[in-house]
Amino acid sequence: MTEFRTPEEELGRFRRRVLVAGIVALVCFGLLAARFYYLQVVRHDYFLTRAEDNRIGLVPIVPTRGAILDRNGVTLARNFAAYTLEITPSQVADLDETIDALSEIVTIDARDRRRFRKLLEESRNFESVPIRTRLDDAEVARFVARRYRFPGVEVQARLFRDYPQGEVASHVIGYIGRINLRDQERIEERGDTANYRGSDHIGKSGLELSYETELHGVTGVEQVEVNAGGRAVRVISRTPATTGSDLELTLDIELQKVAEAAFGDRRGALVAIDPRTGGVLALASKPAFDPNLFVDGISTADWNELNDSPDHPLLNRAIFSAYPPGSTFKPFMALAALTTGKRTANQAIADPGYFSFAGRRFMDDKVGGHGTVDLHKSIVVSCNTYYYQLANDLGIEEIAGFMAPLGFGSRTGIDIPGEAEGVLPSPAWKRGRFKKPEQQRWYGGETISVGIGQGYNAYTPVQLANALATIVNGGKVFRPHVVRHVIDTASGERRAIQPEPLRQLAIKPAHLAAVREAMVDVNKSGTGARAFAGAPYSAGGKTGTAQVYSLKGSKYVAGRVRERLRDHSWFIAYAPAENPTIALAVLVENGGFGAQSAAPIARQVIDYHLLGARLDAPAREDAEAAEAEDDTHAGHDAEPTP
Repeated sequence: MTEFRTPEEELGRFRRRVLVAGIVALVCFGLLAARFYYLQVVRHDYFLTRAEDNRIGLVPIVPTRGAILDRNGVTLARNFAAYTLEITPSQVADLDETIDALSEIVTIDARDRRRFRKLLEESRNFESVPIRTRLDDAEVARFVARRYRFPGVEVQARLFRDYPQGEVASHVIGYIGRINLRDQERIEERGDTANYRGSDHIGKSGLELSYETELHGVTGVEQVEVNAGGRAVRVISRTPATTGSDLELTLDIELQKVAEAAFGDRRGALVAIDPRTGGVLALASKPAFDPNLFVDGISTADWNELNDSPDHPLLNRAIFSAYPPGSTFKPFMALAALTTGKRTANQAIADPGYFSFAGRRFMDDKVGGHGTVDLHKSIVVSCNTYYYQLANDLGIEEIAGFMAPLGFGSRTGIDIPGEAEGVLPSPAWKRGRFKKPEQQRWYGGETISVGIGQGYNAYTPVQLANALATIVNGGKVFRPHVVRHVIDTASGERRAIQPEPLRQLAIKPAHLAAVREAMVDVNKSGTGARAFAGAPYSAGGKTGTAQVYSLKGSKYVAGRVRERLRDHSWFIAYAPAENPTIALAVLVENGGFGAQSAAPIARQVIDYHLLGARLDAPAREDAEAAEAEDDTHAGHDAEPTP
């Protein structure tokens, strides 16, 4: 049965509903008003900032990298502008399909594809990766006309690094490469992330790495107003980037070219230093590499060719590779003898052609010996027997104690990364080097070998060159440096890298003079005479031949030994003798006698430095020099006493 309500009841019910609805509406409007108040008044500053952030975009302005110049202003590293075709992987649906389509418009070869894949692995997904670099104007025009077909692909105008000297001084200058994840981590660790926003490249080796902060510059920023679609409408403000500083080096690139040409196709290293300041005049490591290969991202084929080469062209032999110094160690041993009082300049020994120790004969290279030998003659004719006896009299502790302040067995601190320490042998070193007790023990016979630059001795060419510079400049040890000035490109201000003397050695001038006089006679009548015959200047020097492996008593004949097992060739020299302006160390790997391979290279370098004379050709001495040289072959000829 249907219930009927009176009009009064219906009206009351309606009024109640209207009241409830009105209350609900008021509450809702109240909440809405409160929310508006909260957003518009309480959080006004916060949301105003957010709105401004959405309206204004910050675009980094990448600074121009500083140039690198030699001491005479010759450009060694510079920048040039070019167009690149870049893909942002996160905005592309099918990379392979996109690249195939692009290859119909611009040339994209297999090398470009391999490099792109390699860079893609090292980059983040939202970063653009170049598929082609250095596009010409026609290629740019063809792509721009079809740009609408390729979302996520853009043409960018970028600065590229160029090394106009190619392989010359490549180990000194180094190279730049694209920033990878490991580089990014290092940037974040040093709190420099903001300064690398927008940057794609960073120094990877050489001066490009060690002076990265100076060369990179300071990133600028542009405030740009953007619309809802993210397109730029106008520039609001602009803080320009600060161009990186230029580097002016102590290096003479023409001297460097002479040095590298003198090696020809041989492996080795040369370091030439101004003994008055510690400035590096030339630093060569052969073979070298072309740093331009790395700028755009080196191809797999090029990388494999460099990395797998048995000649190791990426290795900086001048500062990283350590070798036994051979007889180039003898002038320093002679100085130790005078300084410690174990010998006087006139004190002589009788050389029978060998030195007996603990039932073993350590042989001199000259059958029958050199007769009566004093300190001067021991250096001139490179008498092994003299230094066998001297090493035994000094003892290993005294040898190591004297050589350490000269810089042997420690990094010189040169401003190129990757320097090795080398090995200055001592009982303490041996205990730290080996694990077994019988290996840790120091034997007297090992001291004898150390005395002639063999045994555990292992030093880098830069250590030997710097030690030589020390004894020709009066005993002052400098930190070698390659950069002479850091130049502010905006103001032109030149900040000099001042010579940094590390210490002054307490060596008597008379003792230094005695050793230097003997080294001058090495090039007049001794083992370096052939290489310096006819020189219109006076130069000091010392040959050295360092054993690579032992023949265990057999006679060493170079032609019967595989090339890479032959002796290393050393030569150290300085000139002019009266007031030296250059001190150098030359190493030719497996080059044989020092007079035959290394000394002629030194002659060419000094001729150019003092006279401006140059051959730009490999320097080699004839075979007669090898037969005439008296040098270190004790390891080959040592034999037990019958």
